[in-house]
Amino acid sequence: MSDESHHERELGGQLLASVSRSFYLTLKALPRELREPISLAYLLARTADTIADTASVSASVRIDCLQQYQALIQQPVETTQQALAARIAQDFVPQQKDEAERRLMERFTDGLAWLRAMSGAPLSAIQHVLERIIHGQRLDIQRFPSDGELRCLKSADELDEYTWLVAGCVGEFWTEMCGIEKPASLDSSVSLEQMKTWGASLGKGLQLINILRDIGEDVRDGRCYLPGANPAEVQANTRVLQPLWHDWLATCRQHLDSGLHYVQHVADGKLRYATSLPLLLGAKTLTRMQSASWEELQFGIKITRLDVAMILAEAAIACRSADGVARLFKKLSR
Repeated sequence: MSDESHHERELGGQLLASVSRSFYLTLKALPRELREPISLAYLLARTADTIADTASVSASVRIDCLQQYQALIQQPVETTQQALAARIAQDFVPQQKDEAERRLMERFTDGLAWLRAMSGAPLSAIQHVLERIIHGQRLDIQRFPSDGELRCLKSADELDEYTWLVAGCVGEFWTEMCGIEKPASLDSSVSLEQMKTWGASLGKGLQLINILRDIGEDVRDGRCYLPGANPAEVQANTRVLQPLWHDWLATCRQHLDSGLHYVQHVADGKLRYATSLPLLLGAKTLTRMQSASWEELQFGIKITRLDVAMILAEAAIACRSADGVARLFKKLSR
């Protein structure tokens, strides 16, 4: 008999793989006890992300739909769900150019049905992390309306808040789920709160990688997450962002160093492998970005499928010990 639930079989396979890209490798590698709640939380977050990112729909409609979605995650109301499902089908499904995003929108209510099958501490943890993520997405829409005007974040605190809301809190959630479902998987010599702190830092680092990698595309779309820049100067010449970009690259490396501490204090071998994959892929991406020219950065930097395959193979051996992970991380960070 399979350990998977009906919902996990229906949604946690091809659909999740199509919208989670490289993170699906991590989800597949998770121990059984953690795979379903973390996969579900990711699927619900990706649904919210697609709602937030559908720029062809007005900001007010996207914010309203996110508010309703958040309310449904906390408490099911059949009439609200039916109304929101109809709105998703009418306003969002036709706007999806990516087939995977379209299928995700079409199966909007199935994700909520999967959530209803959860209970107890896992349900509460999922609801809590989704509340924070969706708050971050709504804040992003408010700060960067799709009106053709370039805007920049005003302070480092704003950027730190954003990276925590959409990714740092996920590191805390991940740790909390380990404590709930597989407490022996974490090093007992380190407090759960310390692990949450390291986990949050890893999440923020991974989000910073996305921001630094997508600097050119974001500016073209009217968003500059690097705080303190002058929008008029950025529009005239994006090179004015280079000093800021390198400053935040250094901050990103510090976050990934905290992520290494996190992974080294995961006691369960299978969980250590799953947790290390985003860190190691992130380290390779950061190194690739650091060696790229500013012109190359304007069109995004990605690691190749061969890079990914090699990291997966090396990690399978390195993750047998905390020292092995550290050696591979340092190699990829050079």
